[in-house]
Amino acid sequence: MNNLPIEQVLPELQHHLAKNANAVLVAAPGAGKTTRVPLALLNEPWLAGRRILMLEPRRLAARTAARYMASLLGEQVGETVGYRVRQDSKTGPNTRIEVITEGVLTRMLQEDPALEQAGIVIFDEFHERSLHADLGLALCLQSQELLSGDLKLLVMSATLEAEPVAALMNDAPIIRSEGRAYPVETHYISRRPDERLESAAVRTIAEAMRQEPSGDMLVFLPGTGEIRRVQERLSELRLDASVQVHPLHGSLTSEEQDEAISPAPAGHRKIVLATSIAETSLTVEGVRIVVDCGLSRIPRFSPRTGMTRLETVPVSRASADQRRGRAGRLGPGVCWRLWSEQEDRRLAERSSPEMLEADLAPLMLELAAWGTADPTELRWLDPPPAAACGQARELLRRLGALDGRGALTAHGRRMAGLGLHPRLAHMMVQAIPLGLGGMACEIAALLGERDVLKGAGATPDADVRLRLEALRKAAGSGRPPRQGAGSAPAPAEAAAAAHFAGGFSVDTAACRRVRQEADRWKQALQLPLRADASGVDACGLLLAFAYPDRIAQSRSTGRFLLSSGRGAMFATLQPLAAEPYLVAAELDDQGAESRIHLAAPVTLAELEQHFSSHIEQEELVVWDRAAQAVRARKRLRFGALLLKETPLAKPDPEAVAGALLQGIAEEGLRVLPWSKAARQLQQRLQFMHEVDREWPNASDEALIAGLADWLAPHLSGMKSFADLTRLHLSDALADMLDWKQRRELDEYAPTHMAVPSGSRVAIDYTDPCSPVLAVRLQEMFGLAQTPRIGRGHVPLTLHLLSPAMRPVQVTQDLSNFWKNTYFEIKKDLKGRYPKHYWPDDPTAAQPTNRVRPKPQ
Repeated sequence: MNNLPIEQVLPELQHHLAKNANAVLVAAPGAGKTTRVPLALLNEPWLAGRRILMLEPRRLAARTAARYMASLLGEQVGETVGYRVRQDSKTGPNTRIEVITEGVLTRMLQEDPALEQAGIVIFDEFHERSLHADLGLALCLQSQELLSGDLKLLVMSATLEAEPVAALMNDAPIIRSEGRAYPVETHYISRRPDERLESAAVRTIAEAMRQEPSGDMLVFLPGTGEIRRVQERLSELRLDASVQVHPLHGSLTSEEQDEAISPAPAGHRKIVLATSIAETSLTVEGVRIVVDCGLSRIPRFSPRTGMTRLETVPVSRASADQRRGRAGRLGPGVCWRLWSEQEDRRLAERSSPEMLEADLAPLMLELAAWGTADPTELRWLDPPPAAACGQARELLRRLGALDGRGALTAHGRRMAGLGLHPRLAHMMVQAIPLGLGGMACEIAALLGERDVLKGAGATPDADVRLRLEALRKAAGSGRPPRQGAGSAPAPAEAAAAAHFAGGFSVDTAACRRVRQEADRWKQALQLPLRADASGVDACGLLLAFAYPDRIAQSRSTGRFLLSSGRGAMFATLQPLAAEPYLVAAELDDQGAESRIHLAAPVTLAELEQHFSSHIEQEELVVWDRAAQAVRARKRLRFGALLLKETPLAKPDPEAVAGALLQGIAEEGLRVLPWSKAARQLQQRLQFMHEVDREWPNASDEALIAGLADWLAPHLSGMKSFADLTRLHLSDALADMLDWKQRRELDEYAPTHMAVPSGSRVAIDYTDPCSPVLAVRLQEMFGLAQTPRIGRGHVPLTLHLLSPAMRPVQVTQDLSNFWKNTYFEIKKDLKGRYPKHYWPDDPTAAQPTNRVRPKPQ
């Protein structure tokens, strides 16, 4: 135990923890921090017999670390050293060091915020910056501050930027161990290959085995799909019988994972095909060769769409160095990187914290259970993004976990106690009163596991019911398809039969893991462990509880509208494509329309029965431009989905009038029944407005803007443009005036003017700034001055006409016309109209509307 580099700094670490509440330990890969530090602190006086909790980001690392520490003490795991991870726990009454995964710490804090049984919490591999690690540290810091002043915290990492973490932990001291690593020879390629990743990986594996005839190999691949395809291609190479190929990823059983990391038998050579699970925290025995594809698959959440998608991205420099270091743990090694040195220089230094990329609904539920509605009340290395927090709160409110104030409801507390994603927890809680709790547990487990259906190069049908049937049949509890005489097979059973006949098979190992997970949730909910005997057609309803924002309505075959407003589609036509309603449990969130990977049908009747509180009834009174009429409808809406629409028998009269006004505003005043008198009245009103701004503005623009004020009271019983023919427009315009203005209108803006000849001539108010009186010149004889209107402020613009009613002069100064212009015009008119009367003194002459005036 004294030959690991970490041993050199353990006294310094013990010293600082004796004097400080917190510390940060930075130790290179392979230094021994994971297994040596907890043992070194076990008998510290300040621990006072309490437990050491050490967090590991992965279940495999937690189990492996606990077993190794127990072996160093000469004990079995579960005695002094134990572990607690999802689906597996080995602890006892004498356990002092408990290695746990991060989600387990969150549950422990919710049950005992002071962590009274623990003296220190160790955050191992903190550089991975998982959501639960950040949350756990934030909660522990607040617990330390408010509840448990003697709780100590230690953050450990190999590639951590220590200073910001130390500052967050109240300026904690930083201890550094340089560690010891054997040299690793590194090979690059000139550029990334154009061939598929699997082909490049297999070719590099073969070359590495040729150049390195001994030593086990660790191959890093993005995900389980690539691992499976590389494994298949390696089998085609007909490797030597002494070469064993093992997959290593999170969805394997603990036995399969242990087999992958254990030493190869004597005389055998091992190739381990792993995801980033093997990047840190554990040593894969015997490895001295690493092949790294340089890619990692991470979940990224979109607050815009509310969906998480898996995205394949280049690894960071820190991750690449961790992977290469796997070859130098036990001796000199070699690493093949499937990227160029130029690409290597462009790698990001560190991966982005999960906090900045993840769905924060679980985080916000945990904070609400903690009693913190506002994340800013806690101390974070990277605060949760506001947009993602808002999206999470909205989902939790929709699931009934939070009330309008953002506080946890009783339903939300029960959800939080399950430690599941809030969607699945809500589904389980809602399912129990319906007698569907067991099925909800099965569905939750199915969604958390890789697909239990598999086929050669083809994509299985998206129907979740098929997977539920497959799970039950694999467990030996599925009912055979009901195809007796006189009965047709149930829809899901018929689909399952056709599906399996089409060449897809059941992954029995995946089914086994799903069954174990489902049974664990049944135990937690105190449900019978026996297989659920209910039909699988309720699957869609249960998924609707979990994904109310992904309830989808058919728009056309294969294309759907989600209740969130997003579009979704099937990449290939399949039976579900014809369903009127379904629930999309898995979408890829790519492009304008997400592709549906997993779904199940749901009926309109189920939605109406179980989601009545989500269904909004609206009375819609709108203008139908095509029909030129108001349409009144009653609608049932579920988010963006229109479930039903029927005519509205008695719409609100004000709403009808408002919709009709909208149509008039869109089409303009031309649709109103304008008479000559109504148009003149509008012009007279506008003239008075120009004279005196206290008078109403009657311009077209002002009338359009004020339709609700002057026109709406006159639209009673009208619903269409055709009905407007009943409108008395002059009355509506006149109602814009008060009693005084009504009395003054005829005086100051008369419709006609009595001229000297005795004729009543209409005044033209087309130009409200310059009203026109068009009158024959002879009818104005004897009038010296221009007539005025508008309280005497506005002279009429006189259009003086010839006997043929053609303008011969336009003037606003009649006196000047008689004096200066009349005599020139007289010569012309007298020549053209010799029989007419053309006096020498027009101001003293008798006006006439005839050829000549009547004798006096």
